Amino acid sequence: MPPLSNVTSTASSETRGAVLKRFVQNSFGTGVAVGARTAGALVLNKLMALYGGPGALTLLAHFQNLLALFTALPSDGVQVGVIKYLAPLPPTGRRYRAWLGAGIVLNAGALLLGIGVLLLAPAPLLGAFHVGWEWVALFVVGVALLMVQAYWVAVLLAAGKLRAYIGLTVAVAVLGAGAAAGALVSGQGAQRALLAYLLGQGLVAAPGFWLAHQQGLLPRLRGRVSWVAVRQLGQFLVMAVSVLLFSYAVSFALRSALIQRFPLAKVDLWQAVTKLSDNYTMVFSALMSSVYYPRLAALMGQPLALRSYVRTVLLLVAVASAAGLGLLFLLRDWLLMVLFDTHFVAARYLVGPQLVGDWAKFLTWMLLFLLMAQARVGRYVAVQAGSAALYAGLLAVLIPRYGLVGVPLAHAVRFGVLLVGCGAYFRRYWRA
Repeated sequence: MPPLSNVTSTASSETRGAVLKRFVQNSFGTGVAVGARTAGALVLNKLMALYGGPGALTLLAHFQNLLALFTALPSDGVQVGVIKYLAPLPPTGRRYRAWLGAGIVLNAGALLLGIGVLLLAPAPLLGAFHVGWEWVALFVVGVALLMVQAYWVAVLLAAGKLRAYIGLTVAVAVLGAGAAAGALVSGQGAQRALLAYLLGQGLVAAPGFWLAHQQGLLPRLRGRVSWVAVRQLGQFLVMAVSVLLFSYAVSFALRSALIQRFPLAKVDLWQAVTKLSDNYTMVFSALMSSVYYPRLAALMGQPLALRSYVRTVLLLVAVASAAGLGLLFLLRDWLLMVLFDTHFVAARYLVGPQLVGDWAKFLTWMLLFLLMAQARVGRYVAVQAGSAALYAGLLAVLIPRYGLVGVPLAHAVRFGVLLVGCGAYFRRYWRA
């Protein structure tokens, strides 16, 4: 990748072919990182099942959820804002240092908030692990290192250093799974393996710092905090909180309601389809977050180049995702049997509406990235809240009438409505 100053100064002259070539090349590179994450997760799951003892997989899932609680605000909030504000700036300027320092302050604040909650309510968070305070102290160290590592990744992505991002992501996957594997094979038990998994990932903070420093992306800070930058970055925390409230909480409530309404074996069919969806959605989300969004942030000051980029990539994703999801539909019986078990083929009738909803979801997300790049916090939160309310209303109507298939139908209608609304709102970005 050329220096950011060259990228931003020449972006407006890029042809549609050049835009497509850049996006596809970067997407293939990011695919390596996503593949490493997936492979690491599969290896870790297998080792926990073989060597972790009874309940080890449940402990692993619980531990990963715990990490998400501590890292959601910085990862989904602060880092998103840092990418937006650093992307168009040279790393030698005063404004760059202001945003960089503000991000460090907010990450430190998120860590202190997490530690405070942990000290006030250790039992709800750690009760399932049956660990002592030594383990808790190392856990806090690991979370801090993980936050630092993620921050260096955000700085590198803002500068378009995709190769460095890929290398760090692969290192996180390898060191995390490798450290856990060593603990499990040596008989140290599931709890120590989980801690090793976290600390192994956190070790990548050191090479992350080195890479960012070598690229000249970490200028010396002068000890003064820009509270204006802190307040503006803080807006992205509101976005992160809205995702937690209107996405994760709604999903949890939906699953609880389905368990009460249907037999568990039947709910498992829906869960298999959503797991299939989660796998390719993770790939899409990683590509958009590491390739598409940083480029949007870099082009915010160039309206013509921005519209051209959005229009080109949106068309590419619409066609490619339709083809890919259509192939998944044709292979649905085989996929359900191979990925889960033979009896999960009974979930085939749920796959169609789920795939239609996912296609609309992908395009909707691409348009909503514009609100994030523009820091339209109020509108972003309003869309999240409206989406959750629409989904809840659709579920209340469709499940009693159509049974379990009402869930993917509600998903498809929800994102169909959102896509139409977002398409109308952002029409100047995709119209020729």
